[in-house]
Amino acid sequence: MLSWLRSWKTRPRHDLNFVLFTRTGCHLCEEAHALLEAERARYGFAISTRNVDDDPEWVKAYGNCVPVVLVNDKVRFRGKVNPVLLRRILEAGGGSPAETSADA
Repeated sequence: MLSWLRSWKTRPRHDLNFVLFTRTGCHLCEEAHALLEAERARYGFAISTRNVDDDPEWVKAYGNCVPVVLVNDKVRFRGKVNPVLLRRILEAGGGSPAETSADA
């Protein structure tokens, strides 16, 4: 019953843009992608995936700390996506993820 109620009051988050930096063979990246896709289906935010090894600047910036998740160009998660903090970002009022304290 609670999951039905929660999905009923879910509002779309088209104002959020997620970027997931991954690496081939990274199981944490696969878990992060699955979690983000499940929440994207529910909240409707934009998400793009990038292989960190495709750009030397990304390798320099993120190294072995993948997955890295940016929300509206701000790093929010490194190494693992915390589902509680992700939900906090998605349910934040006012449309601004900056209002949350989900920095990881």
